[in-house]
Amino acid sequence: MRFITGIVITGFAIYLLLAFIAYLIWWKTDQSIPGSAIVSGPEVEVRNWSGKSGYYLAKMMISNGFGLGAFFIPMIIGSLGLYLLKFPKIKFWSLAAKFTFATIIVSLILSYLFGKADGYLFGGPGGAHGYHVINWLNAFTGKPGTAIILILLTLIYLIFALKVPLSAFGIRLPAFLSFLRSKKKETEFVTGTETGKEPGTEFLYKDIRERRNIDFQIDNRTKVDDSEEYDDYGKRIIIPSGTGSLIHDLDNDQTFRVKDKRADISVNKPEVDDLLPDEEVEKIMENYDPRLDLSHFKFPPVSILKEHRTISAFDNNEVVENKENIIKTLGDYKISIKHISATVGPTVTLYEIIPERGVKLARIKSLEDDIALNLSAMGIRIIAPIPGRGTVGIEVPNKKPEIVSMRSLISSRVFQESKYDIALALGRTITNDPYIVDLTKMPHLLVAGATGQGKSVGLNAIITSILYKKHPAELKFVLIDPKRVELPLYSKIERHYLAKLPGEEDAIITDTQKVIKTLYSLCIEMDNRLELLKAAQARNLKEYNEKFITRRLNPEKGHRYLPYIVLIIDEFADLIMTAGREIEGPLGRLAQVARAIGIHLIISTQRPTTNIITGFIKANFPTRIAFRVFSSIDSRTILDVTGADRLVGNGDMLISSGAEPVRVQCAFIDTPEIEELTEFIGSQQGYPDAMHLPEYIDDNEGGIPDVDMKKKDPMFEDAARLVVQHQQGSTSLIQRKLSIGYNRAGRIIDQLEAAGIVGPFEGSKARDVLCTDFIALEQILRSLE
Repeated sequence: MRFITGIVITGFAIYLLLAFIAYLIWWKTDQSIPGSAIVSGPEVEVRNWSGKSGYYLAKMMISNGFGLGAFFIPMIIGSLGLYLLKFPKIKFWSLAAKFTFATIIVSLILSYLFGKADGYLFGGPGGAHGYHVINWLNAFTGKPGTAIILILLTLIYLIFALKVPLSAFGIRLPAFLSFLRSKKKETEFVTGTETGKEPGTEFLYKDIRERRNIDFQIDNRTKVDDSEEYDDYGKRIIIPSGTGSLIHDLDNDQTFRVKDKRADISVNKPEVDDLLPDEEVEKIMENYDPRLDLSHFKFPPVSILKEHRTISAFDNNEVVENKENIIKTLGDYKISIKHISATVGPTVTLYEIIPERGVKLARIKSLEDDIALNLSAMGIRIIAPIPGRGTVGIEVPNKKPEIVSMRSLISSRVFQESKYDIALALGRTITNDPYIVDLTKMPHLLVAGATGQGKSVGLNAIITSILYKKHPAELKFVLIDPKRVELPLYSKIERHYLAKLPGEEDAIITDTQKVIKTLYSLCIEMDNRLELLKAAQARNLKEYNEKFITRRLNPEKGHRYLPYIVLIIDEFADLIMTAGREIEGPLGRLAQVARAIGIHLIISTQRPTTNIITGFIKANFPTRIAFRVFSSIDSRTILDVTGADRLVGNGDMLISSGAEPVRVQCAFIDTPEIEELTEFIGSQQGYPDAMHLPEYIDDNEGGIPDVDMKKKDPMFEDAARLVVQHQQGSTSLIQRKLSIGYNRAGRIIDQLEAAGIVGPFEGSKARDVLCTDFIALEQILRSLE
């Protein structure tokens, strides 16, 4: 629609310009035809090329409007059309302001100079607008005042709109200010004869006026044959080698040679480097837009998600009854309280009590089962004390829990206005506040719980919240699903959001061996990114991308925009059972190092045992989500505290990030909503394929790769010399130095290995270089010819 509108507006601008040109030629002929005849009589023809409508538009804008200044109006309309057509150098609002000001200025100047000009164009070359405004100004300020106003307006337009410097009008403001400062404080420069210097190096400026009166010559071709040094600020200082002395003006970068007080002064003016055209400078200085490749991508509308409305769960009678039962139960055990209050949440109600002085919290904590018996409720949880509140919390499940819809979180102001790098909308707290967190601050997430308690729905909520916030150019998913039933729903967005190994058909990884390759491939990507961050002197991915967007990093040196990568493993325990501990190596490296370069891990398991969630995993996954489990031991394994065993299920979860766990009701999103969401994204234009991760070759698959050396890469010899020179068999080195893609660099490394120049693959380490000098390398290269 925008493209069609742009074409229509551009065509109208051309039509209007033709009408204006024809009006200048045939205005006298067409004016003799009565207006009524032109409107009503089809037999009456006008000479204007654009017909009757063009004649009327031209007459209205030129004669009755701005005169010859009206020729800027088609330019305004045309720039709007080209802007809608997305011409890269068209800045509509800037051009519209300049052309509008020019229309008014030209109209006024022409009317001031020529008036009506004997009826030219009816109202004169300035049109009716200029004629009437000039008459008013003449009456108000007189002709001299009007002339001054027009001159000032013209200067303002030239300076601010056309960027004409003041020096073009003979105005040298910095020189004038310097003259005033020199008159205020005249300085004497005196230097004495130094030991070992030749005579004649003394010079004296008694005042500034004497310095100005000395005759001097400017010769751009003259070179000063003296030795050069540089001061602390990088300014050139020329040291005299013969009679006379040199004065170097550090501000203007000019050198004066003074032989004596009355000697001539020669000035060496350095040449100015060639300047780029303004258009090229603006193009270079424009910020890089990572979304430009998919500029037409539209985020999914909130209307795709369902409300999942339920009848209000708040029952005042239930709350009052629970309060009385809590007070009665505590009283039966001789525990008196000062105050009790209730906060109703979507799933549970929090009752906060303030016990009397001298009551031990351990006594209240031990009454969980007794309070649950008296309230006839399942999953009573006591928080003694609530951190920072000075109260004891008793969480009681509601008899009619509410469903927290994903739509209510996505449309919330907190989520829409969040500035998080990767915002996750997880659910609502007991106080019904949206629980929004930043994945980059976690930086990895462990999700655990028993079967059927909401883990898969929680993963869907995480993915959905990311899809509503991040553009495909800004984030990629690596999805691993050994169960083969949950994550394949997202295969439709493969060309937009997913990443995979080169040559793989499916982006959703289900095979265990492919999982291991993918993890090692991510380690290679991590090492490559760390090299880029080191070269860019950036501490994290956000700083690196900011430098790249603002054009402070050169793409020709291997730099590129780096999207976030989120690795999601749906069933970690199944991978451990089938692949053993082989996956812990690359997974551990990613968990320890990858957060700085924008790779974040989310792993889920339904077996929260110590042989699955090891100490190493817990140390590198400080943020953990626990859905309902069936024993306090499992709760301690996940959260290091009990409580997950007393949840009510159906999305009820505890989130721990090192402090006291927070109880949250997970957002609910159904399978039809996910299908419609992925269908909306998948139906849009995407990239040709999913993002390709670096190629990983397992040593166990067969030593030296099968490479046809008769089809060597054209840059094979350059890469070989580069590797021998640096004594480092690194794919990223070849990629960066030769400015080629990673996959091509990987193929060259395979050819170098087959030729015996570098050693075999050693995981994330650089390969050994088997050639120690260029003589041995040249012998190998000649043998391959």
